[in-house]
Amino acid sequence: MTTQPHDPEAAGGCPAAHGTGVTRLYGADAAMDPLTVHERLRARYGAVAPVLLEGDVPAWLVLGYRENRRVLENPLQFARDSRVWRDRREGRVAQDSPLMQMVGGHADCVSQDGGPHRRLRAAVTDNLAAVAGRGIRRHVTHFAGKQIDAFADAGRADLVADFAAYLPMLVLTRVFGLAESEGRTLAESSAAVVAGGADALAHNERIVAVLAELAARKRAEPGADFATGLIAHHARLGEDESVQLLRSVLVTAHTTTSNLLARVLEAVLTDPGLHSGLVSGELDITSVLEEVMWNSPPFAVLPGRFATSDLELGECPVKEGDLLLPGLAAGNADPLIRPDPGVSVAGNHAHLAFGAGPHECPGQNIGQGIVETAVHVLLHRLPGLRLAVAAEELTSTASTWESRLDSLPVEFDPRAAAAQSS
Repeated sequence: MTTQPHDPEAAGGCPAAHGTGVTRLYGADAAMDPLTVHERLRARYGAVAPVLLEGDVPAWLVLGYRENRRVLENPLQFARDSRVWRDRREGRVAQDSPLMQMVGGHADCVSQDGGPHRRLRAAVTDNLAAVAGRGIRRHVTHFAGKQIDAFADAGRADLVADFAAYLPMLVLTRVFGLAESEGRTLAESSAAVVAGGADALAHNERIVAVLAELAARKRAEPGADFATGLIAHHARLGEDESVQLLRSVLVTAHTTTSNLLARVLEAVLTDPGLHSGLVSGELDITSVLEEVMWNSPPFAVLPGRFATSDLELGECPVKEGDLLLPGLAAGNADPLIRPDPGVSVAGNHAHLAFGAGPHECPGQNIGQGIVETAVHVLLHRLPGLRLAVAAEELTSTASTWESRLDSLPVEFDPRAAAAQSS
């Protein structure tokens, strides 16, 4: 802790933070259920807690709902531009650190504020709006059908490895103008970038290489796809800006949608009432999605914001240049806004699953459309779909940013599946 710029004991503030043993959001601590870690931190520190990231890089994890809103909605106080980050400025974070793929700056809208952010984000939002009307649900139906065909005769499957882990990226290859054959490799590399670790940089370079080739091809041979629209946008993007925007959208869209799809399927298959309600048409998949986004947001923790001046947040003395991590899952579970977590949140859209403020996820409607269509196709194609293990046997693997379902083993009648495909 000797390099921590905001050592709570040295600061003399944030009285609940006094004590030894700051939690690491990697290694053994990160492997735990994030909700358990967050609640332990909340009980000890309150709305904001000191944590360590890979390389023992210090940060503040924001646990309170209102505190998360303040950080996400006030870019003048909490910038996304990592040049503000003191530990990076002063050489305590190596350029090849796995953190840099998520927290370090890129030539994309996620890493900018103010005018530069608005310019780059407009290129993204304008073209997401354009592709949203070009058959996203048709692409999902096509690729979901192909994936189901691959296991339908077996009468069993793992709906993570055989379905949710790749489906969003396969859809994105069609949207971006990439070859379908790139889908699996890009999905695996995207997951590795978000998970962090020693190979995160290599996987990021692999994604960038594929997208640089795509951008060069689309400049020469434009098409009716997201990449072409981005390049042709009136924002007049530079080559690096085009590639980095493509990277940001691809990695984020796939990772969040894949994770959300797996969690929605888990919710449906572990709750007979939800399952039967969806199959009968009595329930709308949107209400299930909403519950999942409150209880298991795709990103448990968002990559950082950086304090632009000394300030107080949740009674903690945050210093200029400190790294803050919006804890979306913790904010959604804040007992000050959800005193009874067992009460349904159907119809309540105030969750933090897609962030908030100027950097709120611009493609959330597309992601929800992919999930809704994929679940509809799966339940229609596989009558009698059921979990093949007890619900308590399902496990997850956590990293700094997310908690991913490891597997979702299911069984079904292959004859009924064959009848539905004919």
